[in-house]
Amino acid sequence: MTYLNPTRTVPRKRLHPKRTRSSEEIAQWYAEREAFYQRCKPIFDRLKPELIKTHYNWYMAVEPDSGEHFIDKDDMLVANIAHEKYPKAKLHVFRINETGVCGTI
Repeated sequence: MTYLNPTRTVPRKRLHPKRTRSSEEIAQWYAEREAFYQRCKPIFDRLKPELIKTHYNWYMAVEPDSGEHFIDKDDMLVANIAHEKYPKAKLHVFRINETGVCGTI
């Protein structure tokens, strides 16, 4: 015979309730992310036609302040190479193909 457990489980809550972000902070984060992408995209677009012929489906990390870019077959390796030269810089990694991303959603 099967017995039902009489004790109720308490629903889980946020682990860090003080770390919640307001909708304004989230919107600001998305706006900053989009602005950073818009700074990196022209560098990628300028180099894409020549790189797509020789390095199709490789990865390119772009550092927008210097305009420097790094290319490798592995996405984590290209990010590590870029972070060795610019340890505190923010980077954006593109895939060298027609869309600049790994797939579609």
